[in-house]
Amino acid sequence: MIKIAIVGKIGSGKSRVASLFKIPIFNADYQVARVYKEDKSFYEKLKKKIPKFISSFPIKKNELVKAILSNKSNLKKITKIIHPIIRKKLLLFLKKNKKKRAVVLDIPLYLENKLNKKKDIIIFIEAKNADINKKLRKRPNFNKRLINQFKKIQLKSNLKKKKSDYIIKNNFVSNKLKNDVKNLKAKIL
Repeated sequence: MIKIAIVGKIGSGKSRVASLFKIPIFNADYQVARVYKEDKSFYEKLKKKIPKFISSFPIKKNELVKAILSNKSNLKKITKIIHPIIRKKLLLFLKKNKKKRAVVLDIPLYLENKLNKKKDIIIFIEAKNADINKKLRKRPNFNKRLINQFKKIQLKSNLKKKKSDYIIKNNFVSNKLKNDVKNLKAKIL
């Protein structure tokens, strides 16, 4: 099985690119959202670590945002609990799809969490900062301070580019992006 990992800055279009491959996708952000809504044991662990912010189950995203913005160490506390859960979900996904020719891994902190293996194909999504910022501001519940907190835990773009096998330039024009992904998919598979 070929593992294709999509990396890039927050808001660069990683999930959009992942979906254009039209093969099984492991979307870490989606899995995290499911854990917040469905995993009672995660809620209980988090409630112990940051009781001042977590009031009830399912966990509300705005409570997590308040926790992260009030104290930088809270993000570390949250990730320390959530990352092992997401890794287990990733392993289950890989096991379930082991007979597939290829899968896409849409994991924002893929390189930061050292999930990359030697044979993985890494694709960096490059986009202009102005385009990224314009896109981010359109997101519901956009919070610049929160985005900046997450940016701090990401590797620098030039380092991600260096570790990548391919670079796709995203100018947020759908047809060009579709063609670029289609051509790259043909090259990889």
